Amino acid sequence: MDLLLVRHGQPDWAPDQIAQNDPSLTDLGREQAKRVAHRLYSGLDHVDEIWVSPMKRAIETAEPISETLGLDLEFFPWLEEIHNPPEWEGTPVEHVDRILAESNQRTMDEMWDGLPGGESFRSFHDRVVSGLSETMDSHGIHPMDPDHRHLWTLDDPDKRVIIVAHAGTNTVALGHLLGLEPVPWEWERFRQPHTGLARLTMVKISTGWAFSLRQSGNVSHLHPGMITS
Repeated sequence: MDLLLVRHGQPDWAPDQIAQNDPSLTDLGREQAKRVAHRLYSGLDHVDEIWVSPMKRAIETAEPISETLGLDLEFFPWLEEIHNPPEWEGTPVEHVDRILAESNQRTMDEMWDGLPGGESFRSFHDRVVSGLSETMDSHGIHPMDPDHRHLWTLDDPDKRVIIVAHAGTNTVALGHLLGLEPVPWEWERFRQPHTGLARLTMVKISTGWAFSLRQSGNVSHLHPGMITS
């Protein structure tokens, strides 16, 4: 199996300096999305499915990929980014920036709890991992057994899936599939600029299959001046 994880394009987090929890893309973000779509079309001989977060920035990134490859999008709520506090919607961006800066100075236990009023990292990690596991199982990718939890069985070894989601979602998925212990700073483990591409390929190991990281944060489809984080 070949699994390609794409982060969304640059979002317009704070039009008029007012924060949004589910923003659309900027004009640059839309151009980034077109370029990653062309990169995927020109670099792959086939794609079977596209799994997408139902948040606006992911959908708007996935749409040119869908149009270029001629495939429908499959939406999965478990692919949504960690949920910000609802009260952030419509607040001045300076307020949000201050909270984010202060949050990085918290204790480890507090980091596991997430931002006050938002989704905890524990809940976020469980949501992504359980959703990923259920979706993979329904698509013919099954854990081998509890004693070999990093090995899998496959109904179709040639299956190729593109996931279009978020920095947090993608890094949690990468960490889980590579067998890493979770930490509440998953976003920093595998840095993905906007429309950055990560790629996991499965290799035959003993009587099963294991995930092998082949690319992470690849933005070779963007000119240097177009790279944003």
